[in-house]
Amino acid sequence: MPRGPGARTTSPTTHRLSSPGRPPPLRSRDPAERARDPFPTLPAPSAARSRGDSGAWGRGPEERLGRGAMRRGERGGADGQRPGSPVPVGKASLEEPPDGAPAGRAGGPGAGRRSNESEVYDDGTNTFFWRAHTLTVLFILTCVLGYVTLLEETPRDTAYNTKRGIVASILVFLCFGVTQAKDGPFSRPHPAYWRFWLCVSVVYELFLIFILFQTVQDGRQFLKYVDPRLGVPLPERDYGGNCLIYDPDNKTDPFHNVWDKLDGFVPAHFIGWYLKTLMIRDWWMCTIVSVVFEFLEYSLEHQLPNFSECWWDHWIMDVLVCNGLGIYCGMKTLEWLSLKTYKWQGLWNIPTYKGKMKRIAFQFTPYSWVRFEWKPASSLRRWLAVCGIVLVVRLAASRARPPGTGLTPTLLCPQFLLAELNTFYLKFVLWLPPEHCLVLLRLVFFVNVGGVAMREIYDFMDDPKPHKKLGQQAWLVAAITVTELLIVVKYDPQTLTLSLPFYISQCWTLGSVLALTWTVWRFFLRDITLRYKETRRQKQRSRADGSVDGGVDGHGHPPGPDDSLGPEEAAREGVPAPN
Repeated sequence: MPRGPGARTTSPTTHRLSSPGRPPPLRSRDPAERARDPFPTLPAPSAARSRGDSGAWGRGPEERLGRGAMRRGERGGADGQRPGSPVPVGKASLEEPPDGAPAGRAGGPGAGRRSNESEVYDDGTNTFFWRAHTLTVLFILTCVLGYVTLLEETPRDTAYNTKRGIVASILVFLCFGVTQAKDGPFSRPHPAYWRFWLCVSVVYELFLIFILFQTVQDGRQFLKYVDPRLGVPLPERDYGGNCLIYDPDNKTDPFHNVWDKLDGFVPAHFIGWYLKTLMIRDWWMCTIVSVVFEFLEYSLEHQLPNFSECWWDHWIMDVLVCNGLGIYCGMKTLEWLSLKTYKWQGLWNIPTYKGKMKRIAFQFTPYSWVRFEWKPASSLRRWLAVCGIVLVVRLAASRARPPGTGLTPTLLCPQFLLAELNTFYLKFVLWLPPEHCLVLLRLVFFVNVGGVAMREIYDFMDDPKPHKKLGQQAWLVAAITVTELLIVVKYDPQTLTLSLPFYISQCWTLGSVLALTWTVWRFFLRDITLRYKETRRQKQRSRADGSVDGGVDGHGHPPGPDDSLGPEEAAREGVPAPN
């Protein structure tokens, strides 16, 4: 049918691109406008892209240039879009969006993310590295078990078979968890890495439960199956003694007391506080934890003699040098991470080798960044949660000296004082030397799970609407903390029941009363006082407004004859005077 000069023509291709559910075609724009927009709208790729096994691994942020940016939760998620579903380039891809939250910057810059969360631009490439390999892992695991069952002769050693069976059971559980467990808030260097540590948390908690249900002697001797050198009482080492910085009696080396304290635990202490700062992301909280723990060492040296240290070891080497330098370097790293641009591009889309190497290095940095704003004095919930967080983090990052959530906001101060020292008391009751590999593995374990638990606690406390329950890793860390404390109480109640010296107990009682008094004043009395003052101010304002509107004077009654204007006042006001 012929059309007029002004008739619009629609080709099949244009109709297909303009149909609902499809992104609009690429429009040609002015060069100046295109130069101002670093992320122009590109045509989205076909949804029929190559996918591997469907599963949790298909959520990676690796990208192909020109592909649509996708939210982390939409890649292979059950509640989001199917893997490979395109999202226009230029939308922010958040690292850990809540289920059902809007994606990226839809509706305007910054929409769908918190104000303290960085923007992330991702071109959406889904490479082999990020695809799921559930069938591949299952096939390899089946082949290994078949080889052991059919081709390998079983030894006659019962103890060896028991150890091998336990290790094999743990490995099979780890394979299942790495491929099938729920993803946490972190995705770099790979989501499977954090799922692995989640499963290790379950294994460690089960091991602690087993130790808890043994007798004291059987529990200590059970560790001989791990290492025959364990299960032997350990000698105590006093870190106090001669506290002279300069010893004039020692002519060869008058500073020998200082050199004796500079052992391998000094750099380990610095690294531990650096990593703990990356977990907490707050200078005040780290400093408070650092100072409070030194007071705890002062208070409990009558229970564990190795807590007896020189004054300069407490306040100079620990607080100022190791703790202070670690916190300072950690805060500088946090500043760099908060200012970093999070724009991810596929490795094979980078033209230069230098860019490829830089992209590989950045794979071990966060996918996006969230700035923690704890604000403990803003509400009672946040105040109690921060107190619980200090408990968990101090426990996770205690240094490995010789032996001697948040959490739901129901933690009390006495629990804080006990759980703060779990690391030291646990080694003391289980007879673990400080240089043993189990002590080092426990510290490595808490370094990896502490950051995830801290992020889940912060999300649960700061944004409770999408995060209606505590995260899985935070839940496990809380359970591990309580179980370790119960083991310490069961295995050596005599040490724990040694009463504090009178002056120390008085100091802690005074501190607890001051903290409790401040809490009551800040979150109860102060709010009641402010509410009463505001109500009184509103009543006075409404009374004054009513007086003006109702024609009454300031005393609440209408003007009488005595209030009439006299002749002189009436003449000045321009109205006739009354007779």
